[in-house]
Amino acid sequence: MRRIGFGAMQLAGPWVLGPPKDPAAARAVLRRAVELDVDHIDTAQPYGPDVVNELIAEVLHPYPDDLVIATKVGGARDGEGGWVRASRPEQLRATVEQDLRTLRLERIDLVNMRFGVGGAEPDPVPLAEQLGVLTDLRDEGKLDLIGLSTASADVVRAALEITPIAAVQNAFGIANRTDEPVVDLCREHGIAYVPYYPLGSAFTGGPKALAADPVIASVAAKHHASASQTALAWLLAHYDRMLLIPGTSSVAHLEENLAVDRIHLDDEDLTALDHVTPVGGPSL
Repeated sequence: MRRIGFGAMQLAGPWVLGPPKDPAAARAVLRRAVELDVDHIDTAQPYGPDVVNELIAEVLHPYPDDLVIATKVGGARDGEGGWVRASRPEQLRATVEQDLRTLRLERIDLVNMRFGVGGAEPDPVPLAEQLGVLTDLRDEGKLDLIGLSTASADVVRAALEITPIAAVQNAFGIANRTDEPVVDLCREHGIAYVPYYPLGSAFTGGPKALAADPVIASVAAKHHASASQTALAWLLAHYDRMLLIPGTSSVAHLEENLAVDRIHLDDEDLTALDHVTPVGGPSL
């Protein structure tokens, strides 16, 4: 699998609701992604809801043989567009069934169990019941691999006692390395790690904050790259099973993201970048 895929969330309208502002541009991004050998697309039923899945199917179905499609369960949108928990067994099954319909698939390659949707309160549904539904769906041939999203190290360990885990999708990047223990756990077990917010979030300044960091700016200039490209290249070098899913609604931005795998950071670069001060934390 190519280590840079495509996160499709931004193809929905504002606040990840409704159709895209520019449907033609959204279709062009999907077509160009496949033309540039993207073989991993990340989506979810709540994106729209259903809008992004339906757009993917409209543009790309029948899918290339090597295209992996990943979705997430555990959350939904309410009547006002808010994010709500949907983690009961019957809700998880219903979400997978809806993904299959809207994506026009008989089997989904990877389904991530997402935690923490709809508030910080502990989920009353036991992990074993949630993963039990996904393993049932796997046994029924409706999904292939099971992953986790927004999962602590303790949850990953508990999940591994129940079923094989193919991937963990958590917030992580050069400016936010609080999830390093989970990355280490994935490395120990050979699990793919898929970082979201790889360039930081709007709350931490995002790409502008990266560009303002003198170390990142210096390494970027050395490689004739942007600060964002440099931060993504650091992630690829950080773990050999790190899979990136940067999202965009722009073909130009897509092409910039996919050029990252041609950036080869040397040991000096990596040493310098490893000591970049994370946002909200001490220098490592």
